[in-house]
Amino acid sequence: MGRPGRGPAAWVSAALAALGGTLLEAAFPGLSWWWAAPVAIAVLLLALRHDSIPAGLVTGATFGLTFFLLHVWWADAAVGEPIGWIALAASQAAFVSAFGGIWVWLRRARWLHHRRGRQVLAVTVTWVAIERLRGRWPFGGFPWGGLAFSQTDGPLLRLAPLGGTALVSVVVVMSGALMATTLHGTGRPRRQAVLGLAGVLGVVAGVRFLPLQVTPEAGTLQIGAVQGNVPSGPLDFRSRALQVTANHAAGTSALLESAAPEALDLVVWPESAADVDPRSDAVAAAIVDDAAQAARAPILLGTQRFDVRRRFNDYIVWEPGAGSLASYTKQHPVPFGEYIPYRSFFRRLTPTVDQVGTDMAAGRGTALVKVPITRLGRSVPLTTVICFEVAYDDLVRSSVLAGSEAIIVPTNNASFGRTQESAQQLAMSRFRAAEHNRAVVQISTVGVSAVIAPDGAVRRQTGLFTAEQLIAEVPLRTSLTVADRLGSWPGLLVDLVGAVLLGGAVLDRTRRRGSRRPHDD
Repeated sequence: MGRPGRGPAAWVSAALAALGGTLLEAAFPGLSWWWAAPVAIAVLLLALRHDSIPAGLVTGATFGLTFFLLHVWWADAAVGEPIGWIALAASQAAFVSAFGGIWVWLRRARWLHHRRGRQVLAVTVTWVAIERLRGRWPFGGFPWGGLAFSQTDGPLLRLAPLGGTALVSVVVVMSGALMATTLHGTGRPRRQAVLGLAGVLGVVAGVRFLPLQVTPEAGTLQIGAVQGNVPSGPLDFRSRALQVTANHAAGTSALLESAAPEALDLVVWPESAADVDPRSDAVAAAIVDDAAQAARAPILLGTQRFDVRRRFNDYIVWEPGAGSLASYTKQHPVPFGEYIPYRSFFRRLTPTVDQVGTDMAAGRGTALVKVPITRLGRSVPLTTVICFEVAYDDLVRSSVLAGSEAIIVPTNNASFGRTQESAQQLAMSRFRAAEHNRAVVQISTVGVSAVIAPDGAVRRQTGLFTAEQLIAEVPLRTSLTVADRLGSWPGLLVDLVGAVLLGGAVLDRTRRRGSRRPHDD
């Protein structure tokens, strides 16, 4: 897999890296060829057989750029110009480039040199540690494109409740590393890799039989989800926002035509369903409250709250006749999408940064609201991560540990057109369902909206840019998975081992340099 040497020619490495990046994209929606992810890692490692750190950086960058240009091309639709798409792809590809250079340098250490088994473990830890860093830094990180989210249609989803994204990513990378060693190794290392790969495949086959409970533990909720769609054509902010709210009110009326009287416990609307805040605007409040009164049930809906210089993305509980009872404020606003860091600097590069007129500020606290449910005679705690927040491990986990019994993912995908962004987000929601063994309702302004069982299976879903409604009986669950109980420890263990690997390599390098120096007589 990683024997130092001349390695493949530069054009062969580039071609392999581009092929690997393309294969990795195929593992994600829309193709969802989950098996392509470990194959992509194997191809990348074969492209990194040379012993040149600059070549490793270039090979990693080629792989990363190919993947991310394909994976986040929805950013072009959102910004309206390719600069946002290219900048996002390049920034994420830089982490893969760093992986390529670090891996070439790391495997030179004497305790890794020609030791394929150790290399498999080392390269696995290195990739996953860098992937975790990418998900946290800079500006809060960007976990989009994490390997674990490519596995929602495959058997490795069953590992999610055991170790979350860290465990699933580890198995994907280890599988790819063993494949690479099998293809490139000789003699005993190849035989060991074949046995190791057979073991991993045995685990993959076996995890299909791991049970995931889907039955209620604390009753059920009868939820109506309304995807109202957005108006076309030019409108000013207020007119457009009120029209979107009216669309969701109309969708609620259509929903009630399919539901028995007083059959719904809760109605959920998406992020940005009422961007004119019904807590402070009488017209918006009347539209929302009329819908809640007709449903005879609380409505969860997204709105925006403004102060002098900032805005906040809120998800509120609206009780019929009483108004807003509780709310959650988004904690991970999207940099360059919802706020512009270092605005004056980036304005020198492109004026498109001023498309974001008022920066969104981060909220605090747990992504959890308690919703009074009359039929159950109690308030039900629900996770309410907003849009891209579903990609962040800690936000969802902390809400489940705080008592959440189901997960709501309100989102607004209108800016991304008919790209794969909505399907990628749905894959993340499916992963969270299995990881925490909680039912998930993803509700979007324009789609894709879906009801997901606690094992990650999609029960119902909508199309893109349609006005649709979903009714589902959602099981409420209170037990914790192994991943919940372990918390952040699997990822922290990967980080710790990665730090030890780097420290050991630096120490090995220092000792080798010292041994080459001439000694005084």
